[in-house]
Amino acid sequence: MRILKEHSAGLIIDIQEKLFPHIHEHDRLVKNTSILIEGLNVLGVPLLVTEQYTKGLGFTIPEIKNALDKPETHEKTVFSCCDDPEILLELNNLDRKNVIVAGIEAHVCVLQTAVDLLENGFIPVVVEDCVSSRNPADKAVALRRMRQEGAVITTYESILFELARVSGTDQFKTISRLVK
Repeated sequence: MRILKEHSAGLIIDIQEKLFPHIHEHDRLVKNTSILIEGLNVLGVPLLVTEQYTKGLGFTIPEIKNALDKPETHEKTVFSCCDDPEILLELNNLDRKNVIVAGIEAHVCVLQTAVDLLENGFIPVVVEDCVSSRNPADKAVALRRMRQEGAVITTYESILFELARVSGTDQFKTISRLVK
């Protein structure tokens, strides 16, 4: 199955101030996710960003907000983004079957969202180097489960070049600079 930019949307889940410092390899996560977001922006892939219970977990970290073309976020109090009617409606309205997923925590909100995306007719494309948990074992188990459920697992560099499709374009050149 080829993943095409015209059929894809991005979903950045809950990379928030109070939880982020406790995430395994959080510096790597923010670097990779920022590159992913910038690349998706270059390719014209629409993005949704969620925040889980901002009163307790704070807001999206500045590094992620700064990478976004539109810094608007959707607050939720459910673990799965699909359990929030507004987020699910927005995903449906985008009319994109592939949902490129990044965020935290891999074994809670990311996992439940991926499973529910499948249930709702989407194809979750989970970006392995843009998801994490506090405990690396939880991330590993979550990725295995998502793969077993039918999610596509990839890396940010792989998905950006797959979406770009050809070399020599301005989009390709910008993405090449981003991933170096």
